[in-house]
Amino acid sequence: MQAAPWQTQGNHTAGIVLMCVGVACLSANDAVAKALTAHYSPLQILFLRNVIALPFTVLIALIMGGRPALKTHRPLAHLLRGVLWVAATMLFFTSFIYLGLAEATALIFVAPVFITVISALFLGERVHIRRWLAVFFGFLGVLVVIRPGGATFQAASLLPVATALVYALLMLSARWVDARESVWTLLVYLTGTAALISALIVPFVWVPVRIEDLWLFAAIAIFGTAGMTMMTQAFRLAPAVIVAPLDYTGLIWATLFGWLIWRENPDVTTFVGAAIIIASGAFTIFRQKAKAA
Repeated sequence: MQAAPWQTQGNHTAGIVLMCVGVACLSANDAVAKALTAHYSPLQILFLRNVIALPFTVLIALIMGGRPALKTHRPLAHLLRGVLWVAATMLFFTSFIYLGLAEATALIFVAPVFITVISALFLGERVHIRRWLAVFFGFLGVLVVIRPGGATFQAASLLPVATALVYALLMLSARWVDARESVWTLLVYLTGTAALISALIVPFVWVPVRIEDLWLFAAIAIFGTAGMTMMTQAFRLAPAVIVAPLDYTGLIWATLFGWLIWRENPDVTTFVGAAIIIASGAFTIFRQKAKAA
């Protein structure tokens, strides 16, 4: 029997490469966003990022999916997803003001744990004991990183955790989108609705953009769009069980960028907590895909 196109070794390799490069691009996007928070509101950064990225996103959707990629059957579902995307991005960008890049990135990786909890408690999905143990260890990892009650505890550490919760809701909300719509449709409307929603609020926090920062806003749009596009394509070329865990390479990039730009040096406890979170999330991903197989 001939293998399906996505089952070929060549496509697996391409998917792995695209995922790794895409994660690196999104990590660069986060690093630029952190740099911009020194002068601009997270909302203004989000607004300009999406406004600049929208034409490129539409172009990519047209190339990959043709005109049907611009058509939606459930605009309200996309509007809700846009609200969730704005909330998640605002929380994450705000955390950059107070936390190191690696610490914030490590905490957001608890999202798969939240997806499991929400699916079990509110969507009626049956979750076995091993996945509940993964949930337990995931939250244990969060506690190790943020160290509540300790001398180094910061309330701002809860911002990436809240980001992970909202991001989990965003991922689950994809079920509300019409099945006839492609991933490129989701990408276009996510960018477009985020630009529209943030445009309604940004006048209240707007400050003039400095000429020397224009390239940074262009960079965040390019890195963000390129990263999301490559990661989307990676899931089309290779099984999720292969490429999804590669998302955790973002912690390597976050640590590298944090050290190079801000001389951040996460302590050993942060890395221990991050390892627990990543192990929990990776196990959750593998179990979910094994169940779906």
